[in-house]
Amino acid sequence: MRRKTKLAALFLAALLPYAGAPVFAAEETEEAVPLTGEKIYVYNWGEYIADGTDGSLDVNAEFTRRTGIEVDYSTFDTNESLYSKLVSGGASYDVIIPSDYMVSRMINEGMLEKLNFDNIPNFQYIDEEYRNMGYDPTNEYSVPYTWGLVGIFYNKQYVTEEIDSWDILWEEKYAGKILMFDNPRDAFGIAQKRLGFSFNSTDEDEWIQAAVLLKEQKPLLQMYVMDQIFDKMESGEAWLAPYYAGDAAVLVESSENIGFVIPTEQGTNFFVDAMCIPKGCRNKSGAEAYINFLCDPEIAAANMEYIGYSTPESAAKELLPEEVVNNPIYYPPEEVIANSEVFVDLPQETALQLDALWAEVKMGGPGDSMTLILTLAGFFLLYVAVVVYKKWKRKREL
Repeated sequence: MRRKTKLAALFLAALLPYAGAPVFAAEETEEAVPLTGEKIYVYNWGEYIADGTDGSLDVNAEFTRRTGIEVDYSTFDTNESLYSKLVSGGASYDVIIPSDYMVSRMINEGMLEKLNFDNIPNFQYIDEEYRNMGYDPTNEYSVPYTWGLVGIFYNKQYVTEEIDSWDILWEEKYAGKILMFDNPRDAFGIAQKRLGFSFNSTDEDEWIQAAVLLKEQKPLLQMYVMDQIFDKMESGEAWLAPYYAGDAAVLVESSENIGFVIPTEQGTNFFVDAMCIPKGCRNKSGAEAYINFLCDPEIAAANMEYIGYSTPESAAKELLPEEVVNNPIYYPPEEVIANSEVFVDLPQETALQLDALWAEVKMGGPGDSMTLILTLAGFFLLYVAVVVYKKWKRKREL
């Protein structure tokens, strides 16, 4: 998830930070804030923040310079891996940026802190349409970061037909040149839309039908991917791949052979990624300062112009180049948005079914899935046996 553009340096020159100097030249014109010894830990999607490359603003460095709070920044590639990391207790973060349905799940499971909006006055710039959304109806736990739609990247040299549906991802003539999302909600979502089902169905049979469709697709795929899509599409190794509209900035602008289309026939996913503070954070006030900083219209505009995703702030949108604002990939017409659907947190029973079906799709069938389950159970029993043996041995030595 990233954005590279020749306009970045020119655009930054037009931005004015708090003290009135150009953002990119701020270190030369303003006295840097001395470090306070404070630090925040941020966990975000890969390539999802302006980092100073290609003439862009280095957002994290600018936050540190202004506040004295250092940013320890790391990345994840799927909502599910983010969730697993937090549940396992393997790390502690102050700011995370999950997608809508994962925000909802974390709220329901008591994994997020309520935000103190007194510390986030720039929330005033978030447009009303992005407040109190279904994943956080009381707007207590999250602040929108970006939004966008899912579409299809294609290589114009080899895919010359008009694309108006998800059906093309099942075309046998493109076997071995098709990529697919390597996460269950996005992959199943495409199959569900192709079948005319809701992303958020609780009908067991509908999920099974979607799984059957994904199993039929699997022999045609080159591989399941996330950010690997960039190398695969840019090199011409793959010709078709569903992905997020914001990444069109990289693929479409970096290669004249790559196009992007949002299927209008069956509809698509409208997603919102939001900033949250997880339970167990180390520096809540620092985290809220960071969220507030990212909501500043000038910072948000510089950030969005680089990563290519759509901003939930009209004030930031007004600072973006016209060619970005007028591009239907990033800001599609209302009729396209109206034919989209947002993921919501699924009931536990449905979520468990989804996990089991995804294992079947990835591994080839129920038999393989059962083999995996039995193997994991065997490792668990072995681990328990080792622990029991060590305790018994220690008692004997005493």
